[in-house]
Amino acid sequence: MQVYDGPACLAGERPFASPDWDRTLIPRSCLAATIVRMRVLVVEDEVKMAALIRRGLEENGQAADVAGTGEEALVRAGSTEYDAIILDVMLPQIDGFEVCRRLRQNSVWAPVLMLTARDAVEDRIAGLDTGADDYLTKPFSFAELLARLRALVRRGPLEREAVLSVGSLRLDPATHQVWRGESEVQLSAKEFSLLETFMRQPGRVFSRFELLEHAWDYSYENRSNIIEVYVRYLREKVDRPFGVRSIQTVRGSGYRLRDDI
Repeated sequence: MQVYDGPACLAGERPFASPDWDRTLIPRSCLAATIVRMRVLVVEDEVKMAALIRRGLEENGQAADVAGTGEEALVRAGSTEYDAIILDVMLPQIDGFEVCRRLRQNSVWAPVLMLTARDAVEDRIAGLDTGADDYLTKPFSFAELLARLRALVRRGPLEREAVLSVGSLRLDPATHQVWRGESEVQLSAKEFSLLETFMRQPGRVFSRFELLEHAWDYSYENRSNIIEVYVRYLREKVDRPFGVRSIQTVRGSGYRLRDDI
């Protein structure tokens, strides 16, 4: 890659992911903007793409390692502390979603930037639900890739579980599974959404209106008893069969999920 004294980083730059990757120009202003020093793991099975990303990072003063498979990425990320991980979704054997999920399960909290040619909203949601921090679709501007990496590294690794845990309850937003202890609990979509709202802020008292906003839409009137009905459904599934009372009614205020059961 060549460096030229061109316009600002994000102005008029040709897409990085194109047949002319090897002739892509990186503006000198991009180099000047790259203040944060990073060690980055690039997880990409397309050899040419991986090499170009790595070379672009190194020419911008960053250290970069490449993993061509999800398995190799898990090994490298488990043995080396990276400042950020660029993770392609379309990988052989185990895809990027599963790699990200396993990274978080293994307590690897380096910021993950998902990279993919798929621009479906469902894919972006799946990536974020498995623990990714950001999402970039191909073709992309290399300057934007650098800017997103810098922002993620400045933010730093944030320890957060991809699977929510409160007491003996566990909830996986990506797979829509719920467990009480080792027993899986089958919930409807609305029951799941209501429980997820409680589990994201255990101990907090939610009013009926707040629960309607989080788990339903504005087509339901606040005077509807839909919340009472679904709280009862939840109790029948996640509490009573296990002899616990984790979902409490706070008289005059709403409901809360205890965090000690």
